[in-house]
Amino acid sequence: MNVRRFDVLTRVVHWTIAALTLVLLATGTILYVGQLEAAVGRRAQLAAIHVWCGLLLPVPLILGAVLGRAGAGLRADLHELSWWSRGDKRWLRRSTRQQPDGKFNGGQKLATALFGGLLLAQLLTGALMHWNQPFPDDWRTGATFVHDWGYLALVVLVLGHVGRAFQEPVLLNSMVTGKVPSAWAERERPAWADEQRTREPEAAKSEEHMACESE
Repeated sequence: MNVRRFDVLTRVVHWTIAALTLVLLATGTILYVGQLEAAVGRRAQLAAIHVWCGLLLPVPLILGAVLGRAGAGLRADLHELSWWSRGDKRWLRRSTRQQPDGKFNGGQKLATALFGGLLLAQLLTGALMHWNQPFPDDWRTGATFVHDWGYLALVVLVLGHVGRAFQEPVLLNSMVTGKVPSAWAERERPAWADEQRTREPEAAKSEEHMACESE
């Protein structure tokens, strides 16, 4: 028996942002490393792809979050990921680590915060570097410095995220199918599993009520 963890919209938003981030890292690496740029060529096209992917990066998240009832699951996940409990702080200390209080653990919340901060910093500094005419040279120099170090930090974070995902195949699969085994939920997220059990009858009643109204 399985428990639903992510709805379709949440998964689409996640994989769209992941794809855009990987393209940004690939094009940024080629543009950053002179030997790769010389081997690949087409600098103007690569730069254009890099800029457009950067501008498109926040679009899936914004659209997903404002889509009324369809975005309810995504908004709920974002709210929980942004809220830190005492249990999350204890989870980050291995000596006091316990089962998470909810759907996500402290490590997942920390990774989300780091991804959000880094991608926002890259977007802002990249925009300043690309549209630099109104700004003094020292602003562009500072933006370039932050952008370069942010790129390296993002590479490390992405590699760590991918590596962790393969270490936890149940969670990786949940971002593909949207579901986790109920046994895993009971063992790894007992509080969230209890919450899901109470929600399922309410969701069934809501669907039944909507079906009656449509008739």
